[in-house]
Amino acid sequence: MEKLQFHKIHLPPFAALLFLLQFLSVAYSLTDNYFINCGSATNANTDFRNFVGDLNSSDSISSSFSFTGHSSAVTNSNQSSGTSSTLYQTARIFRSNSSYEFDIPNNDIYFVRLHFFAFSTPTDLSTALFDVWTSGSSLLLNFTGKNSSNFPIKEFFLPISPGKFNVYFLPRGSSFAFINAIEVFPANDSYIPDEAKQISSAGSNNTYRGLRSWALQTIYRINVGGPKITPENDTLWRNWVSEEDDIYFDKSGNATTVSHPSEPNYEGNVRESISESTAPTLVYQTAAKPKDTSGDFNLTWSFNVDKSAGYLVRVHFCDIISESANILNFSLHVYNNFSMLIDPYEYGGDQLAVPFYIDFVVYSGDSGHLNIRIGPSVDTSIILNSAFLNGLEIMKILGNSGITLRLQEHKKKNVFIIIGSILGGLGLICILVAVFFLVFRCRKPKSIETSDWSPLPGGGSSHSRMTEGTIPNMNLGLKMPFSEIQLATKNFDVKLRIGKGGFGIVYKGTLKNGTKIAVKRSDPGSGQGLPEFQTEIMVLSKIRHRHLVSLIGYCDERSEMILVYEFMANGTLRDHLYASDKPPLSWKQRLEICIGAARGLHYLHKGSAGGIIHRDVKPTNILLDKSNVAKVADFGLSKSGPLDDTHVSTTVKGTIGYLDPEYFKSQQLTEKSDVYSFGVVLLEVLCARPAIDSTLPREQANLAEWAMLCKNKGLLEDIIDPSLKDQIDPNSLRKFIETTEKCLQECGTDRPTMGDILWDLEYALQLQQTAMPREPHEDSTIGGSAALAMPNVWRFPSISMSIEKDDMPAIMDDGSYTRDSEVFSQLKADASR
Repeated sequence: MEKLQFHKIHLPPFAALLFLLQFLSVAYSLTDNYFINCGSATNANTDFRNFVGDLNSSDSISSSFSFTGHSSAVTNSNQSSGTSSTLYQTARIFRSNSSYEFDIPNNDIYFVRLHFFAFSTPTDLSTALFDVWTSGSSLLLNFTGKNSSNFPIKEFFLPISPGKFNVYFLPRGSSFAFINAIEVFPANDSYIPDEAKQISSAGSNNTYRGLRSWALQTIYRINVGGPKITPENDTLWRNWVSEEDDIYFDKSGNATTVSHPSEPNYEGNVRESISESTAPTLVYQTAAKPKDTSGDFNLTWSFNVDKSAGYLVRVHFCDIISESANILNFSLHVYNNFSMLIDPYEYGGDQLAVPFYIDFVVYSGDSGHLNIRIGPSVDTSIILNSAFLNGLEIMKILGNSGITLRLQEHKKKNVFIIIGSILGGLGLICILVAVFFLVFRCRKPKSIETSDWSPLPGGGSSHSRMTEGTIPNMNLGLKMPFSEIQLATKNFDVKLRIGKGGFGIVYKGTLKNGTKIAVKRSDPGSGQGLPEFQTEIMVLSKIRHRHLVSLIGYCDERSEMILVYEFMANGTLRDHLYASDKPPLSWKQRLEICIGAARGLHYLHKGSAGGIIHRDVKPTNILLDKSNVAKVADFGLSKSGPLDDTHVSTTVKGTIGYLDPEYFKSQQLTEKSDVYSFGVVLLEVLCARPAIDSTLPREQANLAEWAMLCKNKGLLEDIIDPSLKDQIDPNSLRKFIETTEKCLQECGTDRPTMGDILWDLEYALQLQQTAMPREPHEDSTIGGSAALAMPNVWRFPSISMSIEKDDMPAIMDDGSYTRDSEVFSQLKADASR
């Protein structure tokens, strides 16, 4: 298998030191807005944005992004190429696998826009053929520049965690990749909902949750009944196409357009917050409505979409056609089998021109078309018999590979800064060295801002117990002052206690910048848990993944051992399974949580440097964020090292009930020990009871033993969580139990890898998704929701986890991606499947 290679830039030691010192001497702050003019040394001011030339090292934003790989800048010398935009006069060409890397400070949904304008000189960019990935998602596969000049912008919405965010350009075969401009900036916090009504082409509907976990691509954005809206007239720089050619109408003859000069009443919406960031004024000032309302009028929009894919559909309304309130409602239809009543006054009370929108997750089925229709209401008491639509957006659900790709090379962009530093001379070096020592050697801890806090228990020593060499390669950038943590937790207020574990008490806190955190504090001065404390820092400082809890910082001042994590609003998985007053999770939610945890463990085993075995997989170490996205936590018992068929001799550690019997007997640890523990977790998810329950009869006390005994007797369904009865599709249950049983095999070599488990769980979710009510003539195993349930299996090529050298997906000679799992290697599904 050929690995993607990135060529490193080797710097002499004095040059590297000079760069570091210059970097530290400049006021530096992370930005969350990036506008990049690719292949250019000059900035471009376009639509109220300043696009920084990626060769312009003088701009402050340039220190927060970089590009890596073999590339060259090209200029459009054809002035009659059909565009006057400054952005499309230059491009960066990549002849090998390359990337742009951005520093992202906040966990949010981000707009990511990629500009591709294929000019023909000196290189014909229309002949390019390549893929585009990000840190975790496949955005474009087999993308060609052939038609990009007509539609130069590809827009995506991506959930991005704080840290390094990469956009990878991977040429296909002997071809190349190119890019004219890149935009990365946060969307409004509520721009993408986490749940929406879910509709299939057969008319079935329920609620889809976890939408903010997926990558989305804008496919259509239409100002219905109005003119084209360009970025300079949109606060988020979006393009809204016009309907002047009626190209999306099935029946355009009965349509007429209306407009209203007054501003929409954004503040009048009584149900939700809405602003010009939702949609610009021009969208709500124009609409399409039926020309003839005397009969059974209908207006239909039909869109070409990919078969069996999922889409987020947003319909915009604003009543600009009524003369008074409460005289109009109508029906909205998605396909021919689903409809809902649209009553504008639910959102605006007795006010007119109040904008609102409604979101749906829609499955396209096998037709390749998505139909939206407005028509008359069944309510005959309504005076005004009409309907309207102001705007419409359709975003394809791409999914997320669950893999974070990183580069570890020196960045090519830094060469220009280094050259400038060298020219500064030795005198500048001396000055900067002095600044370095003044800033970093003489800096004192921040003082406590509130004077009435009590003294700390455990002594007043402020030195670190972790002397130099205690933690190899420790990330000192994560070290936090004790005073900052004390302030965030209000001096560890007992009211902020949210849990207690083997390491210590956990508190909720809020940093000065508003970030919510979870603070795990060992008993001050006890000295217990130091190895776990060190291991947690070592492991989490070198890995980052969407399904692994992020370490924000640590503190080892004043005899303290404190770990600071991102706050997980929905607590542990155990909290949602038993011994809690929380509402029970649905079967679909449980499958999605298991899939998320499996992705995190798979990354630990195969995607992180050297491989990591968790050693303490259990529901209390699987945390859920506000969207119920699962993240594996607590790496204090983790073991780092090569993960191959050779067992690693180690002291037995873990939790009774989850401990691998083979590991316990042989004292030899492999990644299959995590697989066994995960199998027990799967049983807890299914049965909603602890792994060990001493209050039960002896044969039932151990869940793994009891469940396998029931399974062999054909009685496993008798111990399933009663709240799941009548929820689970039999095929989904069968696949889930089969996967669980494989995890619990006595011999580790007989257990599957986490990659295989991930595939099996995604398939179980697919089976559950396709089990929706359907017409008698429909096949019971095929449904429009399949692609949404597991988009990466059917719509995307598989991706290898062998990324130890360059942390990039492995690529075959024919350009296809593969997983290391034999199962995934059999699923080279092309994009049309």
